[in-house]
Amino acid sequence: MSKDYYKILGVEKNATESDIKKAFSKLAHKYHPDKAGGDEAKFKEINEAYQVLKDKEKRQKYDQFGSDFSSGFSGGGNPFGGGFNWQDFSGGQGFNGFSNGGVEFDFGDIGDIFGDFFGGSRRSSRRNSRGRDIQTEIQISFEESVFGIEKHLRLNKKIICDKCDGKGGTNQEKCKKCNGSGKVTVQQQTFFGNFASVTMCPDCDGSGSIFKETCSKCHGSGSVNGSEEIKVKIPGGIADGQTIRLSGKGESGSKGSQSGDLYIIVRVSKSSKFERVGDDIHSIVKLKYSQLIKGDKILVDTIDGEVKLKIPEFTPSGKVFILHDKGVTKLNSRGRGDHHVKVILDVPKYLDREQKKLIEELEKRGL
Repeated sequence: MSKDYYKILGVEKNATESDIKKAFSKLAHKYHPDKAGGDEAKFKEINEAYQVLKDKEKRQKYDQFGSDFSSGFSGGGNPFGGGFNWQDFSGGQGFNGFSNGGVEFDFGDIGDIFGDFFGGSRRSSRRNSRGRDIQTEIQISFEESVFGIEKHLRLNKKIICDKCDGKGGTNQEKCKKCNGSGKVTVQQQTFFGNFASVTMCPDCDGSGSIFKETCSKCHGSGSVNGSEEIKVKIPGGIADGQTIRLSGKGESGSKGSQSGDLYIIVRVSKSSKFERVGDDIHSIVKLKYSQLIKGDKILVDTIDGEVKLKIPEFTPSGKVFILHDKGVTKLNSRGRGDHHVKVILDVPKYLDREQKKLIEELEKRGL
């Protein structure tokens, strides 16, 4: 009797290859015999359906003749032929696929499923013991952000043990269990039979060596609680809230492993004179009515100190003058921005009687 492979996988006949693969993965996780509530017969059935429907040619023949069409598959009426052929399985090298009754069983599509049951033969041979990344903040002035500055920080963190130099012990020797390779072969009883997998050596954590004596200060971890002074070069042009990353300046890793990174968030204090807009600096200068009308030469505060600025006759209030290359240092680039000076009328808060008369006289003259 012909089997309905689409129904077995729970997909429509017009399902895409991606739909079929997702359906198979979901069902394989559910019915794998090594999982609680698994079903060996159901697992084999969905495997059988998947091996046909994932193959374009086999699927076309199945759609035309059904699963009982013996000439459609090299293994006879059953697309899997006989039972699983474990002799063709490449143990210890990952699931590269094997021949089974004339039909290739490709584990590449379901490596994530079987990886849960075979101890992770694809994993790295050594445990990742990299140090923890840490974060801190540093406060700088507006002027320091423009030109850059070098600062010193003292941080409390995990540092390399000075007694064992971060190794975790003394009198180092080759691990006897793995003979210095960092790997051991483990025999496992699985649904597919006895399986030999290569995994990390539990005695040396994959390092290939052990210590006769454990360090009394760090108790074998290679790191201890301590403090470290760190020099930070803050570049000119950095803005408030930007982050500097110092590789390897985070917490120490265990047993000589790589240290984490340090992330420094820069906080820039506000200036009472200047405002930053991109790479430019803006400031406001208040002038008297006579200065705007008659013109003047004034001193303007910039980040570099005072500079002379000529105010032409009849300058309107709100006029902006640009001082080139007096702005912020361009971060990761050359040059500097500009300084924008806005001049506005300094309106007095109080006028005496004589001053009022003078203004009235000017109004009469059309000024």
